[in-house]
Amino acid sequence: MKKFDYTSVDGSLLRTFLVVLEEHSASAAAARLGVTQSTVSHALAKLRQFTGDPLFVRSGQLLLPTEVALSLKEPVQSIVDDLRGLTHRREFNPAYEDMRFVIAANDMQRDLVFPQLLRELQSEGLSTEFDFIPSGHPTLSLMRDNRCQLAMTPFPPAGSDIVQTPLFSGKMMCFYDGAMREPPRTWKEYCAADHLIVRFPDGGTSLRALSGVDKSKIRAARVSVPNFNDIPVFLRGTQLIVTVMGSMKIHTLRDLDMVPLPEPSDLVTIYLVWHMRSTNDPAHIWLRQRIKAIAKNIA
Repeated sequence: MKKFDYTSVDGSLLRTFLVVLEEHSASAAAARLGVTQSTVSHALAKLRQFTGDPLFVRSGQLLLPTEVALSLKEPVQSIVDDLRGLTHRREFNPAYEDMRFVIAANDMQRDLVFPQLLRELQSEGLSTEFDFIPSGHPTLSLMRDNRCQLAMTPFPPAGSDIVQTPLFSGKMMCFYDGAMREPPRTWKEYCAADHLIVRFPDGGTSLRALSGVDKSKIRAARVSVPNFNDIPVFLRGTQLIVTVMGSMKIHTLRDLDMVPLPEPSDLVTIYLVWHMRSTNDPAHIWLRQRIKAIAKNIA
């Protein structure tokens, strides 16, 4: 039997393997890679010849990975990352570049970081444009389709091509108008109170971030609003309470009263998320570093 030449396995074959592993479909992998389905099938055939294993077996409409394929995921990903690191990095100087970034973030995360960042960049005379889009709970397609360069979220999508790093963490806290009511003293009082929530376009709410406590008894929200910035105008002068990260006291909810929940919840972490295609881009690296510097002061 002719020995297979391992040097014929290139980066595109390995990338195809990872995408099929994630999509469980040759056609879906082809669409994502921008190639034909026959190109994907040919790549898999070549990899099967190399490994001596089927790698994927069909189950209905899905391609399910074999044990060998699953064991290869991490080493293949490492090889692809190393190949990406060999690419030439373009020279970068923020003072001479017109930069534009699309950022996916809810208004809470956005307002904690970017107003300060814009002031800093303006004082440094740097030309940078930002387009902000609502993230809700970010999806894989949002990142993979290059609809944004960065996302800030407590719920990063899981994917082998998605990179995440923690920015800051904090407790969920109870906000209310102290001129109108006392804070709830017990969990029973808290659950029975009139709640306000933020409801996102995908149907999720701000209470999704509340974990580590029994939410089953919490009364259905009396008011839902589409943005965190809407909270103060609806909460002032009412008996309503809202449960969000305590870091909102820094900016949006600074004029409202805040207390810990009657039962402590888990910490909530806000992550900075991007697609691995941007990992080594110098402008992207520069922006991530600027965001992280500001996030250090958020608690």
